[in-house]
Amino acid sequence: MPAPNDDELDQSPEGTDRRKFLKGAAAAAVGGVAAAGGLLGTPEAWGQSGLPPIGAEIPCSCLAINTPLQIRTALVSVDFRGGIKVRVDVNPDDPVNSVRLRVVGHKVSGELPDVGDGRQGGGTITIEQNDVDVDAKSLLRLTQRFPPRYEQIMVLSFTMTIDQPDDLMRRAGVRAPRIYEPLVLTTKEPAQLIGKLTQFPPRGDLYKLQNPVDLILPDDPDTTIATIERFPVKVGGL
Repeated sequence: MPAPNDDELDQSPEGTDRRKFLKGAAAAAVGGVAAAGGLLGTPEAWGQSGLPPIGAEIPCSCLAINTPLQIRTALVSVDFRGGIKVRVDVNPDDPVNSVRLRVVGHKVSGELPDVGDGRQGGGTITIEQNDVDVDAKSLLRLTQRFPPRYEQIMVLSFTMTIDQPDDLMRRAGVRAPRIYEPLVLTTKEPAQLIGKLTQFPPRGDLYKLQNPVDLILPDDPDTTIATIERFPVKVGGL
């Protein structure tokens, strides 16, 4: 003979009301957890840590006006526009006051300037993440809790593609691998951008390049083709 269940043991009105109450409380608890999970991606829900939650993906816009780019003997100024997206990871070295930021998307581009003889350059320069950010080195550190202050260090390896580079390359004394083909360069060492922030995500804050960035041909790492002297980029959360 099967054992009686709770419904069979207590069919009184009081027992029915108690069961309804318990079921309602359980449903409310599940709903509350789901709602809390949906709010974790907002700064208002970060809590006392002041840091974004692990796993959050944060997209930002990027605007770098008058970026000086030295290509051998030619110096040009380029306005870059685009964006970057990072995913928040644990920083095992300091999990209380900082998080690591894994770059999951990064691309900015700008128009080539005039070549100097009245003709338009007619091409573009594109900076783009060149590989999966396996070993995330970018950091967001909380340097002061109240009022909150942050230091963000972005460590970026990327390719620079110069499309239709013929006129500019001739002025610089550089020959593209083949005529009409884009010139593709890569960073010799990762770029490091540093931002001092009063909020995160940033809101149009200025990030500065720590050191000039040399760019090389992938098959000729000993020869610097171009150098980004400065990269005054304003970054804002989307």
